[in-house]
Amino acid sequence: MTPRDVAVVAFARSAHHGPADGLSEAEMLLPVLHDALDRAGLAPGEADFTCSGSSDYLAGRPFSFTLALDGVGAWPPIAESHVEMDGAWALYEAWVKILTGQADTALVYAHGKPSSGDLRDVLTRQLDPYYVAPLWPDPASLAALQTRALLDAGLIDAGLIDVDRIDAGLIDAAAPSRAADGHPGAPHTPGAPHAPGAPAVTDGAAAVVLAAGATARRMCPRPAWIRGIDHRIESHALGLRDLTDSPSTRLAAERAGAFDAPVDTAELHTAGAAQEAVLRRALRLDDTVTVNPSGGSPATDPVMAAGLIRLGEAAARIHRGASDRALAHATSGPCLQQNLVAVLEGEPTRHPAAEPEGART
Repeated sequence: MTPRDVAVVAFARSAHHGPADGLSEAEMLLPVLHDALDRAGLAPGEADFTCSGSSDYLAGRPFSFTLALDGVGAWPPIAESHVEMDGAWALYEAWVKILTGQADTALVYAHGKPSSGDLRDVLTRQLDPYYVAPLWPDPASLAALQTRALLDAGLIDAGLIDVDRIDAGLIDAAAPSRAADGHPGAPHTPGAPHAPGAPAVTDGAAAVVLAAGATARRMCPRPAWIRGIDHRIESHALGLRDLTDSPSTRLAAERAGAFDAPVDTAELHTAGAAQEAVLRRALRLDDTVTVNPSGGSPATDPVMAAGLIRLGEAAARIHRGASDRALAHATSGPCLQQNLVAVLEGEPTRHPAAEPEGART
């Protein structure tokens, strides 16, 4: 079968900086979905395939994702699927659907509403159920464990980290990447300390539209062509992994073609400075690469949508002509357990930047 060219043609995200009080998941999603569809010139329900990423654990009820379909427009019936993962993995499924010729267009979205419960408790449910989960370690403690390993190995600068806070299970959010002023992902107080791996209770959503070949060119002046995607997973047992390295990220990048040619931009999904240091080494990112121009994964990125946002932000830079070849990374699980890497490219003809950083909200 002849491979098809598939591109991200539209991206939108919410601009919440905290709980979306009084809004249901469908109400939170609706403006984001309409924004992405409008950019692609699609009507609700017109996409050939719809795929979403979210977690029922956040809502505290089974099949909660079906309620969000009210914001999509599921009647007349649509072809729809769901992954219990970050929306980056929903994008992967939609990409495969288009590659195999079963669709020409796809709507991909992700949402998270952690304000419905206790996010720290919910995230412990992804840990090894026999040896780690019964200890109820919160994400800050796991992030501190990884940071301590990097410090002991001499792989990060201790000057950026408050070692006393690390030993107490907390570390500052001081990271090389900061959100740009006015960007939807920028927190109200840039640089405010938080516990890496334990995002602030931020509700939100993101959506992208994928299209194939000539359809993508009709929808977008400069599509962000997906040249490769791969995702890999490491051992569930933290004691069997080297927390100072990420071989799954390196392998995913290799299989996605990230090392075949230089990239000019990288959007990394991280929980702070320590994980960014791990990913920079695994992905061979040097000073010639602009890393996290959107600000990366600040405390205000919604759980379950943060990885899809990294892909969307990389694509948006290509749409604006600010990047020619970008790498996007998404992760899930404790201490970079599961990792997805995508390589996106723009057409050879550059278009001048026509709007500021970030997607319209």
